[in-house]
Amino acid sequence: MTDLLRRLMRTPQGAIGLILLAVLAAACLFGPWLAPHDPEKMDFLGRFRSLGAQNWFGADQFGRDVLSRLLVGARSTLPMALAATLLGTVAGAVVGTASAYLGGRWDEAIMRTIDAVMAVPGLLLALLLVSTLGNGAGNAMIAIAVTFAPGMARVTRAVALTVRGQDYVKSATVRGESASWIIFREMLPNVMAPVVIEATIRVSFAVMLFATLSFLGLGAQPPASEWGLMVAEARQYVHQAPWILIAPSLAIALTAIAFNLLGDGLRDAMNPRDER
Repeated sequence: MTDLLRRLMRTPQGAIGLILLAVLAAACLFGPWLAPHDPEKMDFLGRFRSLGAQNWFGADQFGRDVLSRLLVGARSTLPMALAATLLGTVAGAVVGTASAYLGGRWDEAIMRTIDAVMAVPGLLLALLLVSTLGNGAGNAMIAIAVTFAPGMARVTRAVALTVRGQDYVKSATVRGESASWIIFREMLPNVMAPVVIEATIRVSFAVMLFATLSFLGLGAQPPASEWGLMVAEARQYVHQAPWILIAPSLAIALTAIAFNLLGDGLRDAMNPRDER
C-alpha cells in the first residue's frame, strides 16, 4: 500500500487528485465544525448578500450562508455517491465474475441481459428507477447503483475470463471446490485491480448523476444542503446572485475532476509496465 501511494504521488494527476480528495474528505468529516454559520439559519435582511467578510461565498435567497451550506452539504453528496458506486461495483463484480466462470449458456444469458439494460441511457434508467421507487436520497442511491452495475459486470467479466484459465482456478476445480468458493475466494480477489480503477472513475459520474437527480427534484429534498439541490434552488436567481449557483456547481465539478484524476493516477501506478 505504501509503495502504491508513493507511485501514485509521482504522477501529477494522482497527486492533484489526492490533494483535492483530502480537501473533500476534510469537508465531509469536519464540515459542520468548519462552517462559519448555521447552514439553515435564515437572515432575510441579508438576502443575496454578495461575497465579503460576513459571508465569504455570499448568501442565498433566504440569507443562508453559502459556504456553510457547501461544507455541510458535502456530507449529503459525497457519501451517497460513494455508497452508490460501491453497491454497483460489488454487484457488478460478482455478476461479471460468475458469468465468466459459468460460461456457456449461463454466460450468454447473463451478458445478453446486461446488454439489454445497458442499451437504456444511464440517466433515463436512473429516472425510471427513482420514479418507481419514489423520491428521496436513499432511492436515488439505489437507482445509481443499479445503473452502474451492468457496466461494472462487463468490465469484470473481461478480466475474469483471463483469470478463469489460471492454474490456481483449475487446481480449485480439481480439488472439488464449489462454484461460490472459486468465484469469491479464487477469482474475485484477482480481478479487483482494474475494477478498483474503474470504480474510482465512476464515482465522478455518480456525483454528477446524484446531483442531476436532486436538481430534478428526485434526489435530496428541501431543506437539505445537497449540492445538486442547491443548484436547482439557485437557478431562478442567477441574474440577481450568480454566486449561489456558481459555488455548488464548482464543488460538483471539482469533485468529479478529483476522482477522474485519481482514477488516471491509479491506472498508471498499478500498471506493471511502469515497475522497474
